[in-house]
Amino acid sequence: MKFSENWLRELVDIKADRATLCHALTMAGLEVEEVTGLGDSLDGVVVAEIIDAEKHPQADRLQVCHVEAGLAAPLQIVCGAPNARAGIKVPLALVGATLPGGVAIKAAKLRGVESFGMLCSARELGVDADASGLLELPVDAPVGRPLAGYLGLPDASIELKLTPNRPDCLGMVGLAHDVAALFGSTVNVPGEAIAKVMATAHRGIRLEAGHDAPRYLGRVVEGIDASAPTPLWLAERLRRAGLRPISAVVDITNYVMLELGQPLHAFDNDSLQGDIVVRYASAGEKLKLIDGSQVELDPGFVLVADDHKALAVAGVMGGFDSRVTDATVNIFLESAHFAPAAIMGRARKLGMHTDASHRFERGVDPELPRRALERATTLLLSIAGGRPGPVLLAENPSDLPQPAAVRLRRARLTRLLGVAVADAEVARIFIALGMRVEPRPEGWLITAPSSRFDIEREEDLVEEVARIFGYDRIPTHTPTGALSLAIEPEARISEHAMREQLAARGYHEAVNLSFLPADLLARWGFGEGRVPLANPLSADLAVMRPSLLPGLIEALRHNCDRQQDRVRLFELARVFTAGDPPLETPSLAIVAGGPAKAEQWGESSRPLDFHDLKGELDALIAWGGEPQRWSVHPTSLPDWLHPGRGARVTHDGNTVGYLGALHPRLAAELDLGADVHVMEVALEPLLSRRLPRSSPVVRHPSVRRDIALDLPEDVNWSQIETVIRRSMGVVLKELRLFDRYVGKGVEAGRKSLAMGLILQDASRTLTDDDADRCVRQAIAALEQTCKAKLRG
Repeated sequence: MKFSENWLRELVDIKADRATLCHALTMAGLEVEEVTGLGDSLDGVVVAEIIDAEKHPQADRLQVCHVEAGLAAPLQIVCGAPNARAGIKVPLALVGATLPGGVAIKAAKLRGVESFGMLCSARELGVDADASGLLELPVDAPVGRPLAGYLGLPDASIELKLTPNRPDCLGMVGLAHDVAALFGSTVNVPGEAIAKVMATAHRGIRLEAGHDAPRYLGRVVEGIDASAPTPLWLAERLRRAGLRPISAVVDITNYVMLELGQPLHAFDNDSLQGDIVVRYASAGEKLKLIDGSQVELDPGFVLVADDHKALAVAGVMGGFDSRVTDATVNIFLESAHFAPAAIMGRARKLGMHTDASHRFERGVDPELPRRALERATTLLLSIAGGRPGPVLLAENPSDLPQPAAVRLRRARLTRLLGVAVADAEVARIFIALGMRVEPRPEGWLITAPSSRFDIEREEDLVEEVARIFGYDRIPTHTPTGALSLAIEPEARISEHAMREQLAARGYHEAVNLSFLPADLLARWGFGEGRVPLANPLSADLAVMRPSLLPGLIEALRHNCDRQQDRVRLFELARVFTAGDPPLETPSLAIVAGGPAKAEQWGESSRPLDFHDLKGELDALIAWGGEPQRWSVHPTSLPDWLHPGRGARVTHDGNTVGYLGALHPRLAAELDLGADVHVMEVALEPLLSRRLPRSSPVVRHPSVRRDIALDLPEDVNWSQIETVIRRSMGVVLKELRLFDRYVGKGVEAGRKSLAMGLILQDASRTLTDDDADRCVRQAIAALEQTCKAKLRG
C-alpha cells in the first residue's frame, strides 16, 4: 500500500513530523517499508510556457526555446527533450536553483547558444521516475507560480507492508482511522454526497454465483466526455500512490479504490447486450482482457457477463471489448462485493496480480459498494459531466457477512497486557477505530465495523488495545517458572546429531522450499501421488515436493553455474504424497558432484562413483549399530536413476530409499555433468539406534577360510552375503570380499568372487574340521540358491 503523506494529513490532523508518523505506524503493526521524499528542494523552479521552439543551429537533437516564466522578459533555454514544443507548460529551473541530487543551475552556452535555465523532466525534479521527456503541466497552470506550491509539494510517498489480516488499511479512510486512534485525532471523512438521478437508463442484474457474489451494484451514466483531462490534484495523488494516470474514467475508479478501498470498474454501456449476469465461467471459456491477453477460464472463476458474452473476470480484470475509450459516451459503473474465497488465487492462476484482486482476496467491506459508487459518480460528474441513472442493486443478504459483537473482559485485558489501561482510554481507542462500544460491568461489548474481518475473538480486541496504547508503554517482566527438560531417548539419534555428522563428512546443509513446479517434477517422472496446491503463490510453486532431490539438484546446479566444481549438499526435511490428509515423511537426501576428493598432492584426482556414495550410507547405517538390517539391490529402480549404477535401499526388507548416479538423460535435460550422484532415504530408519551392550572379550582364536566362487553375473553381493550369514549363523564374525574377476577362465555371463570368512566361537576353539564343515554348508547353500561353483 503506497500513499501520499499530504493526502493522509488532509484526512487526519497529525501533530507529528514524518519520522514520528512512520515510527508510530510501524509500532502499530502497519510496517513502513519505504519512504520517498518528493519535491524537497524545488526553490527556484517555476511554471513556465514555451512560446516557440526552433532547431539548434549546431545540433540535431537540441532545440532553442523561448520561455515565458512571469519575468520581465522571456528566457532563452536550450533543451533536448523530444516533447519540447510551443504552447505547452512545463517546469523551469531558473539560474541559481539547485535540483534534488545537488544539480546547480547556471547560465551556460550549449553548442554556441546561450541558455538561461533548464526545462525539467519529472525525474530531474524528484517527483516521479519518468525521464522520457519534459513534465507537461495542465494548460491552466499559472505561469510564474512556484512549482512546489502548484503541485502540493513537498510531500512523501510512503509504502506500507500490510499483513493479510488488515485489508481495511488498503484504503486511505481505513488507514486514517488507525492514525486518528494513534494520535488522538478524528477522521475528516470525504464527502458522501448522493448524485442526483438525471436519467432513467438502467439494466437488469442477475446473480447466479451464489455466496461468491452476494452483492452487485451498478449505474448507467450517459453523455460523459471520456476524453476530459484528469485534474492535477487527482493525477498527483494517483502518481504518488504508484499508479499511472490513464484517463478520467479509469483514474476516478482507481482514486475511489485508493480512497475507500473498494475496487470499481467501468464498462462502455453501448457494448453491453441485455442484463448484467454474475455467473461462473464455463469450462474452456475464453476472454480477452483489457491488457490484451487472452485467457482460458474454468468453472472456478466468477465472471461478470451480459446475456451474450463474458465482460470481465470478477474481482481481477475487465475485458477488452467492453473497455472505456476516448470515444465512449455512455458507461456502466460497477461496484460489487465478492467473497474472498471466490477471488483468492484466481489472478495468480492467470499469471497476473492486480490492485483489485489484491483487495478482494483479502476481503473488502461488504457495505462499501454503494458508498463507493456514489463517490465515483460525484467525481465523474464534476470532471467528465454526464447524466446518472438510478443505482441498480441485486443482492443475497443471507450470503453477506454479518458483524458480531465480541466481549472484552477488563480482567482479561489487564492479565494479557500486564498493565492496567484506563476504561476511558480503552473506549477512546475502539471508538477512534470505528467500533461500537457498549459498557458492561465486567468490561465492554465491542462490535467491529464491517470492514474489520480480523476481529473475531477477545484476543483480537486485546491486540487492538495493545498496538494503539503502545507496545513500548507495556512494561517488560522476566517470566519465572520451572522448565522441565526433555530427555533425549538413547535408542534414537537426534536430527541435530545427524546434521553434525554429515557436516563433519564434508557436506553443506541446504534448505529448499517445500513447493516445486509441476514441469520439473514431470522431468523427474514424479507423475503419481503428487499433492497440488489449491492456491499456489505462483506456477513455479504449485506442487508439494514428493522428493527432496529435485530441489537439491537445482541447488547443486546453481552452485555449479557459479564455478563450484566440487559440490556436496544434504537436506533433512519432509516429503509429501497424496492421501487424506496428505502423508508427510521425514527424509534425508544427499547430492554430490565433481571429483571424489578435493584437489591435493597426495593422490591423483578421480571422479566420484557409486561406491563413494554407498560408503556415506554405510557410515550412517553403522552409526545405528544394526547394519545387518540393511541391504542394497540393483533392481526396481526409478526412472531418474542410472540403471547400471544405482541401487534400491531396503531396511528389514522394506524399500526405504535409492542411491546412485543420476540417469544420463535427466542429467542432460538439467544441464548437469555425468558425475552427479544422489541418495534419498527415509529418515526414521537411519535415526533408529541399537543400544550398545558390553560383552566379554572372546578368548578363543578366530579361523579364516578364503574361497573363490564362480557365479552368474546377475547375482548381487547382498544376496550372497545373506545366504552365507544364514547358513553359518553366529559363528561367522566377518565376511570380506577382496577380489572380483571376469575374463579368461570364466564363462561369459559369469564372474569370480574371492572372499574371506572369519569364524569364531565364543565357547571353544574351532577345529579345522569345524571350520571346513561351516564352509561346506555355506558353499552348498550358495550352489542351491545362487548357482555358485567352487573354483579350484
